[in-house]
Amino acid sequence: MTLATTPPPGGMPPGGLPSGVPPFGQPPVAGPAFPESPYLSETGRRMRDDILELLPLLRQHAAEGEALGELAPETLAAVHGVGAFKVTIPTELGGFALGARDTAEVVKALGQGDASAGWLVIVSSAAKNALGFDERARDEVFADIEDWVGPIMFGATVFAPKVGFGRRVDGGFLVKGKWSYGSGSKHAAWGTIGFEYDDAETGEHRRAMGILSHDQYSIVDDWHVMGLQATNSNSVRVDEEVFIPDYRVVHTNELPQRNDRIRGTYSGLAFQHSAIGGMVATTCAFASLAIGIAEGALNAFLEQAAKRAPFNLPYKTMSEMASIQVVAGKARAVINAANAVLWRHADEIDRRAIAGEDFAPWEEPEITMDLVHQIHECLRSVDGMMLALGSSAIALSNPIQRALRDIHVVATHGAFRIDPMAEINGRALFGLEPFPMMVALSSPPAGAKPAGAPPEGPPPAGAPPAGAPPAASTPFPGGPPRP
Repeated sequence: MTLATTPPPGGMPPGGLPSGVPPFGQPPVAGPAFPESPYLSETGRRMRDDILELLPLLRQHAAEGEALGELAPETLAAVHGVGAFKVTIPTELGGFALGARDTAEVVKALGQGDASAGWLVIVSSAAKNALGFDERARDEVFADIEDWVGPIMFGATVFAPKVGFGRRVDGGFLVKGKWSYGSGSKHAAWGTIGFEYDDAETGEHRRAMGILSHDQYSIVDDWHVMGLQATNSNSVRVDEEVFIPDYRVVHTNELPQRNDRIRGTYSGLAFQHSAIGGMVATTCAFASLAIGIAEGALNAFLEQAAKRAPFNLPYKTMSEMASIQVVAGKARAVINAANAVLWRHADEIDRRAIAGEDFAPWEEPEITMDLVHQIHECLRSVDGMMLALGSSAIALSNPIQRALRDIHVVATHGAFRIDPMAEINGRALFGLEPFPMMVALSSPPAGAKPAGAPPEGPPPAGAPPAGAPPAASTPFPGGPPRP
């Protein structure tokens, strides 16, 4: 059913317009009004709504952040003020420990105003890594959480093929190197980095993750990119060896077990997610950023098209052009569809966390593909809006060109490139052996199976038989219970 946007023959219907229908001549609401999710908490709702109120400020300072290569001071203070940099930090340590739905709502709202701010809120979850370290490291990292403005920790190339170099000394390690993509490095108090070293006791070449304080590294001026410029995803480097005490080092092959022990240790929905649940929750957050960017672009498109005259057609404004109306209608449909997919998965992640249900490994690629597909659909939509609006959209003062640049950077991230993810899913559909998702990052224990090796014995309930294609879609129960 399509609601009329011009008065019907005979004038206004008796009793006026139905509830929720905008006045004639006024733009409609952004999307269908559905009941809010039972997994959206009061904290998440408050944080989202506060950010929506801040959108004029975020948009005003977005270009300044690009020029600075970091969030503008007003933006940093505003995002800090609503508590968004603490979404995944335990409540016991001064954070909010929000679930997948809450986090996606917050990030999507930020994406409408300043995508770099949304990106930094997502990657501020690097602070969770500190929870798997010795308690002394945890206490050091979170000691200033109440007063620190910005993400408390960033992560830089911990799992990349090339990391830093270390050597063991009494009480710890001496480390040096260069680490790329340290998003938030200019704002953070701490950073996690990866390094390799030769273990003299075992003869192994091992890999570890260490925590550096902000006075132990320098920031390289190398984040010169087309979009997300204010994320300050600069490299960091240590030219002269610095000391990292043992309690601030964890071997990477120990991380899964350490992180698994965190589940349930702290209160809050963020610490009820399984390992795979947490992984796809992060993908949901990145997808929500892309959707927020598209929503912000559509709002700007509608506003500009309603004011600008077309170049070579006799309409008063571009909004009267059928081609512009088609672009707007398709863009809203793309955004509505993307939201439907996002909320379906985010709510299911939280539902399973509350119910104590895990995700099976074979479910993750399909969920990730669903979300990556929406990122790329939103990209195409933003690109279409910019092309339809014409040369006025290329001005650096126009938020639509920034939206296009930002969403391209999201979509080109290694985790969100659509063809490799489609290949992974296509192999599963044809019943081919899956690729291992994580390679071994250090010498495995004696007798350990290689990454990706199938378990012994019959497959778990619900798992597709070896060599058979998976079920047509990820199963979801009917209405989710209220937490």
